[in-house]
Amino acid sequence: MNVKLNDNVVVIAGKDKGKTGRVVNTDPKAGRVTVQGVNLQKKHMKARKANDVSKIVEREGFIDASNVMVVCDKCGKATRVKHAFVEVDGKTKKVRVCKCGAVLDKAYKKPSKAAAEETAAPKKRTRKRTAKAEAAAEEKKD
Repeated sequence: MNVKLNDNVVVIAGKDKGKTGRVVNTDPKAGRVTVQGVNLQKKHMKARKANDVSKIVEREGFIDASNVMVVCDKCGKATRVKHAFVEVDGKTKKVRVCKCGAVLDKAYKKPSKAAAEETAAPKKRTRKRTAKAEAAAEEKKD
């Protein structure tokens, strides 16, 4: 499946042909995607508690992944996805590429946990009893 989460896509077949939106949910096993504002379905929600109200909710339904095409951010056109290998930090990564040459993948790698820990120092933990004792000791000094 060439469509990933948070991709901008255009619908190329079906009742919503021509609409564009962002991919909200994917199901690679079934080959289906949910696009924001496309294939709206009405669902009847029954009141489950005494203070709830029954209502009809509109929500997006799944559409087949073959019925959408990824929109390139650079050229703004719907395109077939081509795969290419790019060198990143000495490692070869497989990325999705547009016909114009722009890379469709937002990020090549996930930030490591070690880098995240270095940027944010953890808070120092103190027990309540210890904090109270220290506060009392400071008051006696004054």
